[in-house]
Parts: sequence; structure tokens; C-alpha cells
Amino acid sequence: MTARALCYSFSPKPNVPPDISIPKRSLGSGFRPVSPVRFRVRVQNRGQYCCVVRVSGGGERRGGKVFADVKSEPYELSETAKEELESVADEVSWLEQFPKRWVIVILCFSAFLLCNMDRVNMSIAILPMSAEYNWNSTTVGLIQSSFFWGYLLTQIAGGILADTVGGKQVLAFGVIWWSVATVLTPIAAKLGLPFLLVVRAFMGIGEGVAMPAMNNILSKWIPVSERSRALALVYSGMYIGSVTGFAFSPFLIHQFGWPSVFYSFGSLGTVWFAVWLSKAYSSPAEDPELRPEEKKLILAGNVSKEPVKVIPWGQILSKAPVWALIVSHFCHNWGTFILLTWMPTYYNQVLKFNLTESGLFSVLPWLTMAFSANLGGWIADTLVSRGVSVTRVRKIMQTIGFLGPAFFLTQLSHVNSPAMAVLCMACSQGTDAFSQSGLYSNHQDIAPRYSGILLGMSNTAGVLAGVLGTASTGYILQHGSWDDVFKVSVGLYLVGTVIWNVFSTGEKIID
Repeated sequence: MTARALCYSFSPKPNVPPDISIPKRSLGSGFRPVSPVRFRVRVQNRGQYCCVVRVSGGGERRGGKVFADVKSEPYELSETAKEELESVADEVSWLEQFPKRWVIVILCFSAFLLCNMDRVNMSIAILPMSAEYNWNSTTVGLIQSSFFWGYLLTQIAGGILADTVGGKQVLAFGVIWWSVATVLTPIAAKLGLPFLLVVRAFMGIGEGVAMPAMNNILSKWIPVSERSRALALVYSGMYIGSVTGFAFSPFLIHQFGWPSVFYSFGSLGTVWFAVWLSKAYSSPAEDPELRPEEKKLILAGNVSKEPVKVIPWGQILSKAPVWALIVSHFCHNWGTFILLTWMPTYYNQVLKFNLTESGLFSVLPWLTMAFSANLGGWIADTLVSRGVSVTRVRKIMQTIGFLGPAFFLTQLSHVNSPAMAVLCMACSQGTDAFSQSGLYSNHQDIAPRYSGILLGMSNTAGVLAGVLGTASTGYILQHGSWDDVFKVSVGLYLVGTVIWNVFSTGEKIID
């Protein structure tokens, strides 16, 4: 076997690298060369000198030793060489120094983007599906609400599993489960209505664990000073997912038929699943690649959490702020889920938009929510960093999240043009998004160790609102009008405002 090492550097004098010879060493008879041995070498710029080493060789040895004698001398780098090396070093440094906690946030954002893409596609596809299968408004409402049957079942269970097993595994299960259910939706619809209802409920089972699992993960990865921004970014993934779903669904339906929406959207979950398993960890303590300085930052700005073994149900259920959170979540989600599932139908029936227009105009409110959620997160974290109490910040943000939608929904009965109606919808949803820095951030404030369980409890109430609100909207529309639908939502927004401001807190009440 022969080993050669060449050491050289860039220098205006001389331009020819020094000649360094390595004596050959006999390895005995029977030696046969095979493929070269390759080494991956990391080059770093150290001041004014650079040493580049290439080692190669091949063969099989039956005895003896292999030596590589390397002689090198420092040479001054030319300016061009220094600039090239610095650019490489900067690139590596940027990739290595990007905070891992924000990688986790971006992956959670992506999961929630897929979550709402797979959820809202039915809001568009239901229009050609109801025409094909002759469904009335009551049947459509039943189909839309069937998703929430499964969604309701896994809220608390998802929180318990996330807090005990780990958020990584639970979120991975949820995404792959609802992706498979999405792909099966067209097949179930062709088999019959009962099969479709079951598959939609199965999809809800997968999506039901997403919020508790995400909340558990971020409670361990994100310091308090970054909490509102991180949660706002993750939840804005839902809004952008709605935008994506509403924007692409009409195109896919026109080009390939309504089943294509479910096949294409559902298959994206497998891609996310593969990336998540390779990059994510349930907590910083489990990540072997996490830089020590980032781990120190996370632990310094967060609460150290041991795995939950015993859940203090009595203590949790005895706290007034917990019940304020649950009731407020119900009041908030009633209006939110009605708009999520029925908005395209409203545009089609009341504003007389066609399928494509209904999908495209449904995008605007969700774009507004994506912007407002991140704006609210920045405002909330800024206020906390300037000394405003967390309690006051949560109350301000959630009050905007209640009263804003209530005001703009009341204006819908007074507008005379489709453009103004769309604007009112956009403003309603935009102010609604401030809730991400209100009640949706409050679980980690009042019970950081049990944030997954607490979100599962409050979101169960929110899902009940979705089931009742979505199903009752179909009934109300058969016996009343859209004004009646909006009046119920406004009334619940006002009730939630009072309860939230009287009983909620931003302080930790459960250790």
C-alpha cells in the first residue's frame, strides 16, 4: 500500500508547491491494491496560514504498519485565497449556529400547515361532492362535523401521551395517521356516506393530538421570552395551510377532479414524517447535536421538566384560571370553526361566487390571520420584555381576539357589496389571530409541566364548539339565515371576553 500526503498553500512566492516525497514501505508479498481510502477533511482558516492535506491509498495488508510522513511549512495566504476560505467558513458557521429550537418551531409550523391543508380541502371539495351525491345542507353539515368526532376523542389523550411519552412520537403518529385518512377520503365517499363519516372521524383522531403534542414540545424547547413569537409562528402555519388549501383546491378540482385534492395533499405528510424523525427531539436533553450554549440559553429561560408520572387532576380542576381557559376556548372556537368550514359556502350562496372565486376569496382572511398572529406575537413578547406583566399581556391580546371578530361579524348584515363582505371577513379573522398570544399561550404560563394535558382539556371544549357550531349552522341555514349564524358567534365572543378578563392569569398556578 502506498500513502502520499501533499501539503501546500497559496502564496505569491513561489507558485509551485514544495516537493515532499514519502518513502515507500514494503508490506510483504501477497499485497493486492483495492479501491482508495477516502477521508473527509474539514478545513478551517486559522489566521494567516492554511494547510491542506490530501491522504489517499489502497490495498490490503496482511502484516506490518502503514506510515504517512508529512512535512509542511506555513505560507502566507493570498488575499483571494483568504476571501474564499472565509466565505466557506461563514457558510458553515451560519448553518451550524442556526438555533435548533427554531428548527423545531419550523417543523411544527410545517406540520400545522399540512394539518389545515388536509382539513380545509373538504370545504372546497364538498361543493362538487354534494352536487355529485345529492347531499342537502344538513348532510353537508353532518359531513363537516364528523371530522370533529375523532378530533374530540384524542385531545386529552394526546396531551397525556405527549407529557408522558414525548411530543415527538405523538406528533409523528398524528401526521401520518391523518395523511392516510386524507388519501382514503375519495374511496370512502364512493363506498357511501357512513364510510365517509368514519374516515373523516379517523382523520380527526390524527389531527386531535397535534396541538397537545406541539404544546408539549415547545414548552421544553422555547424560553418564556420567545414563547409568543414561537407559538404565533406555529399557529400561522395553520392559516397559511388554509391559504394553500383554498388556493390550490379549485385548480386541482378543475384539472383532475375533486379526488385529486385528497390524494395530493395527503401524500405530503409522508415527506414531513421522514424529516421529522431525523431532525426532531422531544426535549433539548435528548438532542445529542445541540450546542451547549443553546442548551444553556433554553434551560436558563425555561422551566426544568421531568417526565410527568402523576397528573394532579384535583389541583388542575380546582383552579378558576383553568376553567376560564376552557370556557374561553369554547367561545373562541365556535366562531372560528364556523368560518373555517362554512366560509366557501357563504361566498357561494350569499355573495354568488363560483367555485374558483369561493376558494380564492377564502384565502384573504387566512393571509390576514397569518400576518396578525405573528404581529401579535411580536407585540406580546415586546411588552413582556419591557416589564408588562404576563397576565396583562394575555388579557389584552385575548380581548382583541374576542371583540375584534365580534365587531366585524356584526357589520356583515349592513354591507351591500361582496368586496366589503370579504373585507369584513378578513378583518374578523385578522383580529381573531391575536388569540395566539392570548389564550393559546396561556397553557404554558399557568401549568408549564402539564401544558400538553391542559391544552388537550381546553381544546376538547373548543372541539365541542366546532362539532356543535358546524352541525347547527347547517340546521340554522335551513330554518333561518346567515345573520342568525353570526349572531350566535358574536354572543359567545362577548361571554368569553367577560370570563377571560375576570378569571384568567398569566402566572404559574400549578407546579
